[in-house]
Formats: sequence, C-alpha cells, structure tokens
Amino acid sequence: MITVVGASGFIGSHLVKRLEKYKLQFQAVRREDEIPHVNLGNVVYCIGLTADFRSRPFETVDAHVCTLLELVRNYDFDSLLYPSSTRVYAGADSTDEDRPLRVNPQYSNDLYNISKLMGEAITLNCGRTGRVARIANVYGSDFTSDNFLPGILKQAVNGEKIVLRTAPGSEKDYVWVHEVVELLIFIAAGGKQRIYNIASGINVSNRQLAEKLSELTGCEIEFEPYAPEIKFPPININRARGEFGFLMSSVLKDLPSLVHLYKEKSSSQ
Repeated sequence: MITVVGASGFIGSHLVKRLEKYKLQFQAVRREDEIPHVNLGNVVYCIGLTADFRSRPFETVDAHVCTLLELVRNYDFDSLLYPSSTRVYAGADSTDEDRPLRVNPQYSNDLYNISKLMGEAITLNCGRTGRVARIANVYGSDFTSDNFLPGILKQAVNGEKIVLRTAPGSEKDYVWVHEVVELLIFIAAGGKQRIYNIASGINVSNRQLAEKLSELTGCEIEFEPYAPEIKFPPININRARGEFGFLMSSVLKDLPSLVHLYKEKSSSQ
C-alpha cells in the first residue's frame, strides 16, 4: 500500500495517475482530505511549496516541516519517502548524497533549503524506515506554476515578449515529471539507500532554452542587462542509475512536446 499525502499537487497528482495506471494499491490524501487513522503503508509526502517560498516563508516551513511532524507523531506507517530538492546542494562541495551541505540562515533564499533539510532530518530520524528523494527542477504539464520554465512556456505560447532576469549562462538541471514519479514508486516500494538524487545529471543553460523556445514558437526573448549568472552544480545521479537503471530525458529534446501541451492548454481556455 502506498499513501500519497499531498495528492492534489503537481508531483502528487502525477504520482496518483501512475499508480492508477499500474493498478497498484494506494490511497490519495488531497488538500481537503483527512488522513485516515489506519496503517498508511509506504507514505510519499508530496506537500510542498516552490516558487512562492520567498513571499510565504511561514507556509513554506509549515508544509515542509510542521505538517510532516504531525504525520510522524500521530499516524502509523511502514515507511516514509520525503521528496526534497537538489537546491540543497547550493554552495556544497559535492552533489554526492552523503556529503555535508551548507546553509546560512541570514540569507532569505536559504529558508527553502533549511526547511527542506529539516524535513529530511525528521524523515531520516523518525524511528521508522525513512528515505529522501532530492529532485531537480521538474517539468511537465504544470500549467498553474510560477516556476521558471512553466512561466516562460506560458509566455511563449501566448506570444508575449519574455525578459529573463538571470544571465544567458545561468544553468540548472531539469527532469521530466513522469520519470520522477516512476522513481518515487520504486524508491517507496523498497529503495536500498536513504537518500537519492533524481535528476538528469546534465545542466541546461538559459541560452539553450531561449534559443530552442524561440525556434519553436517565434517568441521574442531578451535578457536583463547585468542579470546575475546563477549556476547550480551538476547533480550526481550514479546512485539512482546504478540501483534502478534509469536514464532521464533531455528537456531540450522534450521542449517541442511541452510547447504542444501548453498550446493545447492555452487554446482551451
């Protein structure tokens, strides 16, 4: 039995669809639902905030830490899988899962990372089987998100001019949501390790995305003068690849499909 907590969110809803497809035994706990007081089996905790964490710091900590703590304290389960983020590697010497990490509470941007690491610590030290999946920037049919890639996709298909506030050389790792949920199911059902990176292992730059998106849609893209260059470290995916044999897609190759999805959504509104 897999229990998806946060089943109405982007990753949670895709996870539920995949479990339905495979006809696996599961239960979905959505935003308006009460968690049932039965053994929850293998829990996947999909509650979280992303793009709006800067404007909603208290809600971010509630989602990543406080609600998780209530679950651990008050409910019975066999294992707990906590989807975290590869953002926690910012400033780290290595993206190996077992290496130490760095945060600074004086930096507002680190509040997200600190809250995720607190959630990881609770999961890994709750007295039951706990696992963590550090996930890169997820892409797919995330039509309501204000994250970077969904945001510029919506602008591109609507014919809007796009102004990027980070430099052309800025880069990060992107991963397809369908592959993310596949791996979450495998990890929840019996992953051998405590922490896994879920990523493509290859960074993609703003310049590469802009050129491909302009080619596909004809949209106008420019960069703010003196925009900062932000480069996330390449993510080590040897652990997940070695255990599960997964090879992730390329966001640049998937961009035509994404543009088609967003055009369909835009025309239906």
